[in-house]
Amino acid sequence: MGNGIKAIRGMNDILPSESYLWIHFEQTIHQWLSAYGYRNIRTPIVEQTDLFIRSIGEVTDIVEKEMYTFIDHLNNDSLTLRPEGTASCVRAVIEHNLLYGSPQRLYYSGPMFRHERPQKGRYRQFHQVGVEALGYAGPDIDAELIVMCARLWDLLGISGLRLEIGTLGDAQSRALHRTRLIKYFERYRDDLDEDSLRRLHTNPLRILDSKNPQMQNIIADAPRLIDDLDEASCAHFEALQQILQAQGIDFEINVRLVRGLDYYNRTVFEWVTDQLGAQGTVCAGGRYDGLIEQVGGKSAPACGFAMGVERLLALMQDSGQPITQPAPDIYIVHQGQQAARYAWKCAEFLRGEGMDVILHCGEGSFKSQMKKADATGASYAVIIGDEEAEAQEVTLKPLREAVEQARVKLTAVTELLRK
Repeated sequence: MGNGIKAIRGMNDILPSESYLWIHFEQTIHQWLSAYGYRNIRTPIVEQTDLFIRSIGEVTDIVEKEMYTFIDHLNNDSLTLRPEGTASCVRAVIEHNLLYGSPQRLYYSGPMFRHERPQKGRYRQFHQVGVEALGYAGPDIDAELIVMCARLWDLLGISGLRLEIGTLGDAQSRALHRTRLIKYFERYRDDLDEDSLRRLHTNPLRILDSKNPQMQNIIADAPRLIDDLDEASCAHFEALQQILQAQGIDFEINVRLVRGLDYYNRTVFEWVTDQLGAQGTVCAGGRYDGLIEQVGGKSAPACGFAMGVERLLALMQDSGQPITQPAPDIYIVHQGQQAARYAWKCAEFLRGEGMDVILHCGEGSFKSQMKKADATGASYAVIIGDEEAEAQEVTLKPLREAVEQARVKLTAVTELLRK
């Protein structure tokens, strides 16, 4: 492009050669979620910065390093491109009083934004589908979210995903565990990396999520949160496991599973794969019972998950599942003034009958137009010359089958194709 304007690094165009896969994915998602009674909610991509600081947590990688935050110079507000969807969904539920009288099953999809080093499966503008169940307290809804995911992987033709589950207990459990962690990591202060030192007294639980190889031996011997769980959290976690086992869902208990957002409590889970290199988590979530009150609403239980669309699409492509780019049913080839006028009428009639139709636009011989018709992947060409137009007929030519072309009335085309 020379000195032309290019897309921002880590924010990618989705071209027609790729978008058909996205459309297939989105259609599957909408049907899947409808089957479970989840309704769509759509929120702005820009929110008040304070929403994410209060919900995600000030001492997190997202808030500290990754958010796209700017000052709106028209009113001096601090605004942020949403780095995740749960906070926006909760804000909308509170603002519009959606929890009044009944719990809510909601879902959303769209772009999220984080300033990270772009790599396969990790982009600065990435896309998520998020599912939130608000107002439900029991382990049954946690299990439903996980069972839903297992069904989706089958629908998408994805295999080889592994489910890890864990529990973070309640606030009192984490407070006790926090004290034990600080005391433990203080013994290794000289061996902690910069991020871990910074979080030691502010958010020591996040140290457990460090990817620094030099930290792993220290982390492996750290106190386990599951050993500090309160009785109610233990019972909740045990009930979740029983439901999953009854539904035939395989899982591993990961006692070090720590989500990257501060609002989680009790159940946490991740669906992971070994097929995407370092970006192994394709879907993750859990329970966040304190978030609604934290953002300014009346206290209510909630849980949910988000999945990375780009990562799932990569797995779909690697699965070998035959998802082909859709082709039109008919390409209309025409030549002559009277034929051109009749071709317009034919195209609109056939579209009204439920056919996908491309009408040739521009000049070109019948031969060149037929080449274009074939290149689109259309199943049939409808050929119209002035002679066909005069007789109010068309010539129907199969492009993918060894069948003779036939000259028929326009109204007969639909019947023939349906046969």
